[in-house]
Amino acid sequence: MSLDPDLLADRRRLRRRLTLWRGLALLAIFGAIAFVVASRAPEGLPGVQHVLRLPVSGVITEDRRVLEVLDRAATDDNVRAVIVSIDSPGGTMAGGESLHAALARIAARKPVVAVMGATAASAGYMIALPAQRVFAREATVTGSIGVLLQTVELSQLLERWGIRPQVIASGPLKDQPSLFRPLTEEGRAALERVINDLQAQFVAMVAAGRHMDVERVRPLADGRVMTGRQALEAGLIDAIGGEREARTWLAAEREVPASLPLRDIETRSRAERLLSSVTESVTKSLLSEWLGVDAPRAVWQPPR
Repeated sequence: MSLDPDLLADRRRLRRRLTLWRGLALLAIFGAIAFVVASRAPEGLPGVQHVLRLPVSGVITEDRRVLEVLDRAATDDNVRAVIVSIDSPGGTMAGGESLHAALARIAARKPVVAVMGATAASAGYMIALPAQRVFAREATVTGSIGVLLQTVELSQLLERWGIRPQVIASGPLKDQPSLFRPLTEEGRAALERVINDLQAQFVAMVAAGRHMDVERVRPLADGRVMTGRQALEAGLIDAIGGEREARTWLAAEREVPASLPLRDIETRSRAERLLSSVTESVTKSLLSEWLGVDAPRAVWQPPR
């Protein structure tokens, strides 16, 4: 016995409507629970002794929430050590400096180890410098000690198109560099002074972090990248290895048991984490219901 098409369509619409309201109700309930938990439970790092891991990937910029967690970790007795797990090609000078400073504050109180992944170059290398021990894979791309400023100048192209930009600046260097006119000699000299000062800061960080003379660092700070093996030979890292070797070193040299749990830094509040988990669960539930009702399917069925 087959159902009337209109009746079948009504049943499907009703089923979808019930599923939607069921999901919204669950979301509201768990949202209220998250609010209560967040308002009553104190924020902070977990209350069990552990090793804290800071994953750093992609472009490095200044992240206020990460810096706050690191500053709490510096004074939290439950954090026995910090592992900085790096897979980054670099980032802004200020972003690297802020992480470098936060990790240096921790290193003054407890062990910090850096573990380099596929890439830890430029600012990605900078943030490894406060660590008491730096590990890298033999194939890690690292180094690239240097600072750059890139721009583009389109004056000839704009002239060809008949476009004449009008710029009003408070001084001759205010629009340097500019898209609309070439760098002047004065402008280039001013920007080179900025880059050279930033480079001197970077070189000083390397010299302090690697316990090397500045004169020894300068030849290495020409922007070149190195493999992990080359960096080891140059003194820019301490050993070849990964997280396993880092835990072994912490246990042998800093008496941080390898049995301690490893926990990633979490910058979201408890409410955010709970709400995210609930939203993900509800979304999966709704998707499952939808697929079970009348979703299109790519299924081959043999002819009858």
